[in-house]
Amino acid sequence: MKAATLTSLRARQREKRAQRHPLLRYWDLYLMVLPALIFLIVFKYVPMYGVVIAFKDYNVIQGVFHSKWVGLQYFRELFTFDEFPRVIRNTLLISLMKLIVGFPAPIALALLLNELRLEKFKRSVQTVTYLPHFISWVVIGGIAVDLLSPNSGIVNKVIQALGFQPIFFLSDEGLFRWILVFSDTWKEIGWGAIIYLAALLGINEELFQAATVDGAGRLRQIWHISLPGIRSTIVILLLLRIGHVLDAGFEQVLVMYNPTVYDVGDIIDTYVFRVGLGTMQFGLTTAAGLFKSVIGCILLVMANTIARRMGEEGIY
Repeated sequence: MKAATLTSLRARQREKRAQRHPLLRYWDLYLMVLPALIFLIVFKYVPMYGVVIAFKDYNVIQGVFHSKWVGLQYFRELFTFDEFPRVIRNTLLISLMKLIVGFPAPIALALLLNELRLEKFKRSVQTVTYLPHFISWVVIGGIAVDLLSPNSGIVNKVIQALGFQPIFFLSDEGLFRWILVFSDTWKEIGWGAIIYLAALLGINEELFQAATVDGAGRLRQIWHISLPGIRSTIVILLLLRIGHVLDAGFEQVLVMYNPTVYDVGDIIDTYVFRVGLGTMQFGLTTAAGLFKSVIGCILLVMANTIARRMGEEGIY
């Protein structure tokens, strides 16, 4: 009897300690989060000290902290470049075109895949569509050059077979941006659809059954059940996309563009890469990166505020 009472007393004491210290109650969950937290700190927060390079005349031998402080010199240089307004315009246009075309595409693909009833066919289509995500832009750039070549490309072979003149796709200022947009959409559409498919699986199946009983067709079910069911997911991903509006795809543009399309294809990253790193101006490149980050952060906060005022949860 005394042993049982002592055991009960110890259990109550442990419970009280756990209540006072939530870390003790959920220690196993915090332990699972620890590796990701360490990764975030080491690779995301610790390197942020390098931002001070944007305000210094960085010298590799002297190091970050011993280099000469120059204040806002590199920001003034960046904003006074004659080509900087054109670069900003190209970055915004390409990014907005990708947002308009590329953002709804995974949603549409996920809705279509969700309507398939043949599981083998559904999985095959899903596999084929998300595999391009794992292909490097260097490889995709080479494929694009081969396909769109005016002399040996299969696309121009078909155009010539129809009696038309070959088109210099990657050198045409009117087509180059669209090539960037559609190649990026093709590469990422399947990967983005995975998130929406997971959200669709969380919708109560009884809602579809009730809609069927009421006589609603598949299109009405998609419009009134599927889309509202994944609305919060769409909003969150849209907010994250807006935060990266100045990231127009450095690797993609660098691989696919050439001097003939600089006027329409040169973005902030590629311009800084050519002008800044080409002349070893590390401060200039850091200033451009910091500028992008600040603008992205401001846009993200504004978009999140608007979303919360419209009744959505937002990302914070």
